[in-house]
Amino acid sequence: MTSTFQRIDTHHHIMPPTWLRAAGERIMASAIGIPRGWMFDWTPEVSIEAMDQFSIGVTIGSVSTPGVSLDGVAAGRKLARECNEFGAKMISDHPTRFGIFAILPMPDVEGTLKEIEYSLDVLKLDGVCFMTNFGDTWPGDPKYKEVFDELNRRKAVAFFHPHLLESAQIHQPDVPPAVLEYPFDSTRAIASLLYSGTFTRCPDTKYIFSHGGGALPFLAGRLASLSRRPTAEAKRLADMLPNGPEYELKRLYYDIPSATNTPAMAALLDLVPVENVLFGTDFPYLRADRACNQFDALKFSDADRAAILRRNAVRLMPRLAGLVAA
Repeated sequence: MTSTFQRIDTHHHIMPPTWLRAAGERIMASAIGIPRGWMFDWTPEVSIEAMDQFSIGVTIGSVSTPGVSLDGVAAGRKLARECNEFGAKMISDHPTRFGIFAILPMPDVEGTLKEIEYSLDVLKLDGVCFMTNFGDTWPGDPKYKEVFDELNRRKAVAFFHPHLLESAQIHQPDVPPAVLEYPFDSTRAIASLLYSGTFTRCPDTKYIFSHGGGALPFLAGRLASLSRRPTAEAKRLADMLPNGPEYELKRLYYDIPSATNTPAMAALLDLVPVENVLFGTDFPYLRADRACNQFDALKFSDADRAAILRRNAVRLMPRLAGLVAA
């Protein structure tokens, strides 16, 4: 049955109880200024109430920073499995309202490959979720090649959420780390996957980056320029990117929490076509009314508005076609 709701929220967080017990204090340490109740009082019903209030038909839930790799390999695998099974039950209980991106226990490659198989083949979740860094490495590191090759083989959706770089915290007492470091680490993750050749080697994976790609719209030209310099390193990079850096950056997908303002949206849409932009709220870390009202105030044609709000997400995840009007 087609829902009368229209929006699809691809950036919407879930708070599995086991994850909150393991990560709750770390969450609050990074989520400066956010009321504790927004995290600890969350339930699927709280999400549905917000969705109904703002005409959101379906949300794709994901576990946010700091991920699940908190206390060793075995604990990370166990916590990932518990979170993903919690998400699968949400879909079972509310089949027309939720999708889920499976959280993976990176940087544990063996455990991640097992969780990809279980979450996509057994639980039938909608894609996978990564943090933008894994402590002291980024996703383009050669040690993760097998993970991204497997996702490419599956033509999977891979959602990246920013994560504070724990190995090199930048301390500015008056500026909460997440304000600047989240968008910068999204940009670092994109650069890592670009310069390692992962985007080129794995073209069938559908990559989604948060918050309008962070600082990428501003830095895309700078990232691209390296491949055109008269050096051996530039030639190596150019050979790795036969279609050019811009080609790879333009085919990525970007959601828009924190980018629902005219300057940020103008920069993003100067980089990518509207078909590569996805609606999201970042609920419950941000209130749903903020993203919805700010987006509604932007000047879009009806066709572009419909593309961002739902059609682009349906193209990425065809299962959603039966849940919302596209």
